[in-house]
Amino acid sequence: MIKEITSLKNPRIKNLLLLKEKSKQRREKGLFIIEGKREVLLAIQSGYTIETVYFEPQLFSKNEILQLESYNFECIQIDAKIYEKIAYRGSTEGVFAVAKSKNLSLSQLQIKSQNPLILVAESPEKPGNIGALLRTADAAKIDAVIIADPRTDVYNPNVIRSSVGGLFSTQIATGSTEEVIAFLKQKNISIYSAILQDSKPYTDIHFQHPSAIVVGTESDGLSEQWRTTATHCIHIPMLGTVDSMNVSVAAGILLYEAKRQRAFQ
Repeated sequence: MIKEITSLKNPRIKNLLLLKEKSKQRREKGLFIIEGKREVLLAIQSGYTIETVYFEPQLFSKNEILQLESYNFECIQIDAKIYEKIAYRGSTEGVFAVAKSKNLSLSQLQIKSQNPLILVAESPEKPGNIGALLRTADAAKIDAVIIADPRTDVYNPNVIRSSVGGLFSTQIATGSTEEVIAFLKQKNISIYSAILQDSKPYTDIHFQHPSAIVVGTESDGLSEQWRTTATHCIHIPMLGTVDSMNVSVAAGILLYEAKRQRAFQ
């Protein structure tokens, strides 16, 4: 039998608001919120453990909730005012879930390909940029995304929203810059740092072997460690007046060049 909650003062709802708004709460509880039917299903298919699904029946039908109930987790009906308070975006399908966070340490990252292609992003801060990077990584179907020295909680609701579920469809790991460099070297993965100093145009580089493409923030770029440890520093020629581009756009250009060289394999 499906439970129902109608009060914003319900302890469960208060906890949901904390999970939505506080990264500290997400870390301490090991839980986060997934919003949207597609995103919830992607998380399930990617091995995330769902604790509870909440749905608003005017937006999410009983037939749809029966589909989710088949996965054997708790489903709770909420009314419109609760959904509007919790929902990060008004256009979602009336459903969100509470899921258990995964261990995103480098030790858990499984590189199964003999010729991996990895995206490394150093110190991304804006959730929207992280989500866009994950979406780009999914589109290019690369082996993993590694975030070095993260400044933002990967399970921030806006990361999940802007990635359109890409957080669940691509392997992701986090670690310090030192740890990430050591990991790549240990795996014999060449490092291509997107940085102007001592760099070559990205079109002059061969990416057919195990490769990590490393991008920094638009404001600060990459730290010196990535320049000195790089197999090659690379840049995208800027032909206009503006001297920078969005980090996810730059990552997309570089990743798709690597995929083109690999005949999109």
